[in-house]
Amino acid sequence: MIADKKIGFIGAGNMGSAVAKGLIASGAVAAGNILVTDLDVRKTSEFEKIGAEVRANAAAVAAEADIVILAVKPDAFAGVLRGIAHAARPLYISIAAGITIDYVKGFFEQDVRVVRVMPNTPALIGEGVTVVSSKAPATEADEKTACEIFECVGMVERMDERYLNAVGSVSGSSPAYVYIMIEAMADAAVADGIPRDAAYRLAAQAVAGSARMVLETGCHPGDLKDKVCSPGGTTIRAVAALERAGFRSALIDAMRVCTERSNEITR
Repeated sequence: MIADKKIGFIGAGNMGSAVAKGLIASGAVAAGNILVTDLDVRKTSEFEKIGAEVRANAAAVAAEADIVILAVKPDAFAGVLRGIAHAARPLYISIAAGITIDYVKGFFEQDVRVVRVMPNTPALIGEGVTVVSSKAPATEADEKTACEIFECVGMVERMDERYLNAVGSVSGSSPAYVYIMIEAMADAAVADGIPRDAAYRLAAQAVAGSARMVLETGCHPGDLKDKVCSPGGTTIRAVAALERAGFRSALIDAMRVCTERSNEITR
């Protein structure tokens, strides 16, 4: 249970603040048990507004927290890890793309427990998906702790670390693909005379509802698609146009290059 744990955030950006707010809003952790540090005082002031405690630097957070969430950009990781290399006691949870568990562990003077997670931006509204992975000396209990934290901002899946670069393409980066689709759908609706604000609402809710159907019914997406496509109807005509335009292959290609880039930058 995390209720009695002090949870530190090194980095107070969008994802860090989303997780902290989710923990507090859910009642999982008291605001006073949240510690944070960031070079940008404007970001830490947002944490103060929700009752969290601000600390001067990463070393201070690592010295006090039971769990430390590493929520800085990948290019800042080395500097942060050098500053806390002596602090082996906490459980470390890394949320940076391309930063492996072994890379994090390599900076510490002693063997440390590290869990790597791959969240996505819908966590900002409590609708995220996070994939969690760990390796020894992190324990099953440590991985469950990470799951408990990120369940406060959405659904959680557990996978072996070797899948995480591919996970980035299917859930980490995919909100961008979906936003492009929503924008295009709205543009088409506007071209047909629907007001712009209504077009965005209709398109966004159609996507949200369709996704919920997949999750809640357990049906194969192809089966759900077939149920919408009446013989000789409007939807099957639209689906045929998407197939001619290479809709599926464009998505597959996009995800492939996303994974390739993740592989290139992984440390």
